[in-house]
Amino acid sequence: MDVRDSNGTILNEGDNVTLIKDLKVKGTSETLKRGTMIKGIHLTDNPDEVECRHAKIKGLVLRTEFLKKA
Repeated sequence: MDVRDSNGTILNEGDNVTLIKDLKVKGTSETLKRGTMIKGIHLTDNPDEVECRHAKIKGLVLRTEFLKKA
């Protein structure tokens, strides 16, 4: 099962990705801005989602359609 970013590039465990769209984070007042670098992603059982860490938000899950490999 391949996990692919918005451009169709295969993502691997620990890759760095960049957001391609401003995203509001549910449950917080935070907005992650377009171009934000997310380091060290963790693949999940769902090929459309990856887990990651951000400085202000713990347990963040992002959909791969909003990411591109850095």
